[in-house]
Amino acid sequence: MNMTHYMGLLADNQPWNLLIFMAAVVILAETIAITELGILFTGSYNGRLRKVNKISSIIAGIYFSGIFVYLMKNAWLPLTLNGGWHGWIDFVAVTFYLLGIVPLLGMALLDMGIVMKNSPERRKMKLHVSFVGLFLIVAHVAMIFGMLDPTLGGGHDMHNM
Repeated sequence: MNMTHYMGLLADNQPWNLLIFMAAVVILAETIAITELGILFTGSYNGRLRKVNKISSIIAGIYFSGIFVYLMKNAWLPLTLNGGWHGWIDFVAVTFYLLGIVPLLGMALLDMGIVMKNSPERRKMKLHVSFVGLFLIVAHVAMIFGMLDPTLGGGHDMHNM
């Protein structure tokens, strides 16, 4: 079966790659999203939910930064420089996965007090919510394109290489 590098990464070295590159990030992101809803419904920016939200955001941002550096060095740059992409669908899947660094690192920097340190909590939470939404968009684009057969977009058949 033809698959994108995204799906190839998740399928290799089972179950470790799936846990490292997908499950850990998704569990943290879903924890952030669920606690964010609780915070927004209660209006409490200082309770237990916010503490879990903040810790999850910081861990997710730092954790994904490591994944980002590793995959840029060992996958994205070599595939780009050596013409190794299996077409545009493959490129979109991996690139959108890596774009998760923007919202995840953004939330971490926000929750560590590195950005918007002196802003009101409500304003910081608005940005935090925007980062959650952005992460959901890039992660779902990556997953959808990652599950496609790259030959549908004119990519080459990996069986005939």
